[in-house]
Amino acid sequence: MKAATIGLFLVTLTVAALASLCLGKYPLSLHEVTGYLLYQAGAGTMAPDRLPILRNIILEIRLPRIATAILVGSALSASGATYQALFVNPLVSPGLLGVLAGASFGSALGLVLFKGWFAIQVATFLGGVTAVALALFLAGAQRNANVTMLLLGGIVSGALFTSLVSVIKYLADPYNQLPAITYWLMGNLAMADRTTAFATGIPIGAGVLVLMLLSRPLNVLSMGDDEARSLGIDVQRVRMTAIVCATLVSALTVVLAGIIGWVGMIIPHIARMIVGPDNETLIPVAALLGATYLLMVDNISRLLFSFELPIGIATAVVGIPFFMAVLKRTRKGWY
Repeated sequence: MKAATIGLFLVTLTVAALASLCLGKYPLSLHEVTGYLLYQAGAGTMAPDRLPILRNIILEIRLPRIATAILVGSALSASGATYQALFVNPLVSPGLLGVLAGASFGSALGLVLFKGWFAIQVATFLGGVTAVALALFLAGAQRNANVTMLLLGGIVSGALFTSLVSVIKYLADPYNQLPAITYWLMGNLAMADRTTAFATGIPIGAGVLVLMLLSRPLNVLSMGDDEARSLGIDVQRVRMTAIVCATLVSALTVVLAGIIGWVGMIIPHIARMIVGPDNETLIPVAALLGATYLLMVDNISRLLFSFELPIGIATAVVGIPFFMAVLKRTRKGWY
C-alpha cells in the first residue's frame, strides 16, 4: 500500500512535469517535447530546423525551472512535515526557527554588497544557517533544551533577522537595490538555471533522504520525550539531526527561488489527510505532493496574466484560506 501510494504520486509529478514542459508563452505539443527528449537520449530523430528552438525552450528555460520547482516544493514540504512531527504542532512551518528570515537577510545583504550572483547565493545560505544557529544558542540546545525553548529561540531569531531586513531595505538604493530586494523576497523561479539547480539538487536530495530515514524515530518522538527515551530513542540526537537537515534544505530553497511561503505548512496537511500521520509514508508523499503543487502554481502564475506573477504571492493566495480552514479544524483536534 505504501509503495503503491508513493508510486501514484510519482506518476502525478511526472505528468505535471511534462505539462510544464508543454505550457508557456511559446506552447509546445507533447509530441514535440517527447520527441526532443528521445532525440537527446539518442533514441529518436528531429528536424534540424527545430533543434535550436527546442533546445533553447526546453533545456535552457523550462527544464531548469521545472527542476527548481521540484527541488523547492519537495524540500519545503518534507521539512515542514518533519517540523510538524518534531514539535507535534499542525501550524508549524519550515521558517519556525528563523531560517527563512535569516536567508532573507542574507539575500538582502548580498544584493546590496555584491555584484556576482554566486556571492549572493552564498550569503543567502549562510544567513539561514546563522539564524537557526542563533535560535539553538538562545534555546541552549546543547544542554538538552525542550521544545518550548526551541520555539522561543526561533521566534527571537526570526524577529531579529526580519528587523535587519527592514534596516537594509531602508538603507538600500531606492532605484536599483530596493526593487531587486523586494522582487527576490517575493519568491520567483525566473532566475532558475541548470548550474544552480544541479549544485543545490545534490544537498537538497541528500537532506530530504535523511528526513525520510528519520521518519520512524519521529513517529516515536511524537509520543513525547519520556516515552521515546523509554523505547531507546536518543531524543537529542534525532531532534538535532532533523533540525539540521530541515534547516539546510530550507535555506537552499531560498538560494534557488527566494521566499516561498505556505508550501511547507499546507502540503504536509494535505498529505496527512490523504495518507494519515505515519511519517514513513507522510514525508515522501509530502515531498512529491509539494513538488507537484509548486509546478502547478508556477504554471498558473506564468499563464494567468500577461505578466509573470511572483510565485511567492501565488502560493500565499492559495495558502491563506487553507490556513483559516486549518485553524478551524485544529479546534476539533489534530488528525
